[in-house]
Amino acid sequence: MNEDALLVRTERGLWAVADGMGGHDAGDVASSRVTESLLELPDAEDLDQLVESAVTALKKVNEDLIALAGAKGSDRSIGSTVVGLAIADGQFRCFWAGDSRGYRIRDHQIVQLTRDHSLVQDLVDSGMLQPDEAADHPNSNIITRAVGVAEELRVDTVSGDVQRGDQFLLATDGVTRLIDDQELAMELSTNPPAYAARKLIETILARGAPDNASLIITKII
Repeated sequence: MNEDALLVRTERGLWAVADGMGGHDAGDVASSRVTESLLELPDAEDLDQLVESAVTALKKVNEDLIALAGAKGSDRSIGSTVVGLAIADGQFRCFWAGDSRGYRIRDHQIVQLTRDHSLVQDLVDSGMLQPDEAADHPNSNIITRAVGVAEELRVDTVSGDVQRGDQFLLATDGVTRLIDDQELAMELSTNPPAYAARKLIETILARGAPDNASLIITKII
């Protein structure tokens, strides 16, 4: 079952990927509710207002998913990670909860915009784990924040400028666990977005694709 969901609203400058939490009840329902809530956002006067309304919508979904899990009588969460991107007036805002990631590729250099909300990232930040040990850590699938798993949802945001030629990549962990940052940068820097997206998915499938894999590439022209 595909528990990922995508939102593409290029005409509005808004994109998002959501990853229903593997092993949890109705992860596909959770990810779909996340993207549907962003699809229904009201018109905004500027970028900050758009992101503010997106965060408000995600908090409402958080409440609804917790209530849904309670109604099912389950002691397990119905949850989803999310990473979103909004672009307008030469600026971007990236917002996220969980370990789905956002990147910017500029002049062949890749920068991870997001910081994983995960146990292994916390261990890396505390100096208890080396970055190159994180991917193969036995607890690499444990996330510390997502929509639908705690009464209070905290959504992080980061902002920056946008230049012609910039590319932004939003991806679930089914992508980033199998393809490292430099491979991502090389593929996006040498191929048009649609071709790069197909090539990345083909590579993931060739490497066994143990999880759902979804991505969005946005290029500034």
